[in-house]
Amino acid sequence: MDDLGAPISHLALRDGVPVYDRDGQEVGVVDRVITDEATGIFEGLIIHTRPVVGGTHLFAGHDQIGELREHGVRLAVGRTELYELDERAGRRLRDDGGPEPPIEVLLRKAWDWLTGVR
Repeated sequence: MDDLGAPISHLALRDGVPVYDRDGQEVGVVDRVITDEATGIFEGLIIHTRPVVGGTHLFAGHDQIGELREHGVRLAVGRTELYELDERAGRRLRDDGGPEPPIEVLLRKAWDWLTGVR
């Protein structure tokens, strides 16, 4: 892993910068920075895995990210600890009718962005 540059805010993070797991292995590239629209608070990243064509999308919550830098992101976790974004991520339903857990809200939000639901 090369020098990733200076630390930056999520506001300055560009799509396409590489994302590395805690062991320095490349996971993919930043596809989208997820923020709360009302507050601007950083919620996480959608990561597009390689190869870009045929790759998958993963979600890393803010608590799974170690560093945001000019030329890359270093995660605080391994790739297997990230959330895969698929149809289930967008529409999980609780059997007991209770409130949706915060991570489920973020996964649904990320899935909606990927599928164009706004």
